[in-house]
Amino acid sequence: MAKQESIQIPLSELILGLTIKLPLPWTQNPFFINKIKLEQQAQIEIIKGLDIDFVFVLAGHDLLPTVSEVGEVEEETEEEIVETDYKALAKKSMRIGQKRFMKAINDSHNMFGQVISDPEGMYRESATLVEDLLEHLLESEAVYLSLVDHGKKESSLTSHGVSIAVLSMAIAHLNNMDKSKLRDIALGSVLHDIGKLKVPEAIRRKHGELTAHEVNFMKMHPNLGYDLVNRSGLFPAAVVDIILHHHEFIDGSGYPDHLTEKNIAETTQIVALANDYQMLMHQYHSPQLALGILFKQRTGQHSAHLVSLLVKVLGIYPPGTLVKLSDDQVAKVMMTTREVKKPHVWSCNISGGHPSLRFLIDGEVEIVEVVKKDSLSDGAIKTLQADNLINFYFNHFSY
Repeated sequence: MAKQESIQIPLSELILGLTIKLPLPWTQNPFFINKIKLEQQAQIEIIKGLDIDFVFVLAGHDLLPTVSEVGEVEEETEEEIVETDYKALAKKSMRIGQKRFMKAINDSHNMFGQVISDPEGMYRESATLVEDLLEHLLESEAVYLSLVDHGKKESSLTSHGVSIAVLSMAIAHLNNMDKSKLRDIALGSVLHDIGKLKVPEAIRRKHGELTAHEVNFMKMHPNLGYDLVNRSGLFPAAVVDIILHHHEFIDGSGYPDHLTEKNIAETTQIVALANDYQMLMHQYHSPQLALGILFKQRTGQHSAHLVSLLVKVLGIYPPGTLVKLSDDQVAKVMMTTREVKKPHVWSCNISGGHPSLRFLIDGEVEIVEVVKKDSLSDGAIKTLQADNLINFYFNHFSY
C-alpha cells in the first residue's frame, strides 16, 4: 500500500472540516468506522469522550492553526470514508448526558451529607461539581437539552437540584451572564432545596394534600436551608440568596419575604423561574402544558424577558413532551434542536411496537399535536416510558 503523510494532533485542536482517523479499530469506537469527516460539533464532543489523546488528520490540513507532530500512517485506498451514522452519535451523546447527570446527582448527595459535619469539604466538592456543570454547558456555542432519567419514580432533592441547575444555567447563558454568575446559579440551584432535609420525611414525601400546619412547615425550607449553608461563611452571598429566595415572585406574592422585582437578584429570579416551571411540569405531567400554565397563571410573577428565554431554551416541544406524528405514530421528545418544531423523538406505533429514534429535521414527518399520557395505549406508555419523571441535561448534538 502507498504511504501518506498525516498530521497527529491532540483532541483540543479538533475543528469542523477535518477528515481524521481514530487510533482505534472500528469495533472499539461509537462511529463504527475509524475514518471520519468532522461535520458536526457533536462528533468532536464524542471523540473527546473516548479514551484517546490524539487523532491523525488525513485531509483539511490547511484548516489547522498550528502543525503538530508529524507521523506516517498507511493509506487504505480501498476504504472510502462513509457517511456518519448520526443516530449512533445521538444515542452516544444521550448516554453521555445520562452518565453526567447521574454523576452530578451522586456528587450532590455527597455534598448534602457534609453540610453539618464537614462544611469545608462540602464547599470543595461543590466547587468541583460546579466546574463540571460549567464545562458541560460551554462545550459548544449552542446549548440544547436532552431528556435524562434518574431511575426512580419520585423526584429526589439531588436530581431536582441538578435539573434546575441545568435549566437555570441554560437561561443565564442565553442571557449573556458571565461565568461568575453562572457558577452562583449552578451552586444555588443544586443547593436550593437543601433546607428540606430539616423537614420531616413524612411531610416531604406525603402523597396526599398537606394540612395547613404541614404547608407552613414546608414553607420554612428556604429559611432552614439558608441557616444550614450560611453558618459556614464559605458560600457566596448570591448562592445563599438563591437558597433563601427561590420561591419569591416579582409581584411580591412569593415567600418567605414577599420581595418584589427590584429586590430580587436576577440570578435568583432565574432559579425561581426554573423551579416554578419544574414544579408545574411535575404537577401537570407535561412539559409543554406546564409552559402554557406558566403563561396563563403566572402572569406578572416572573420577568417576561426571562420567560421568553426559558421558551427559547425548551423549544416549542420540550424534552419529555408526548406527541402524535403525521404518520400516525406516537412519540416522546428526547432532544431539542436548532429547528424548534423538529426535535429528535423516540417513536412507536399506537400499540407500542417498532420503536425508533427519529430525526424529524431529516424528513417530511411532522408533529401534529401534543397528546396526554392517558390517551396512549399501555404498550405505547411502556415503550415511550411515559411514566418516568422528566429531568434535563445539556446535550450538544445539534444535527
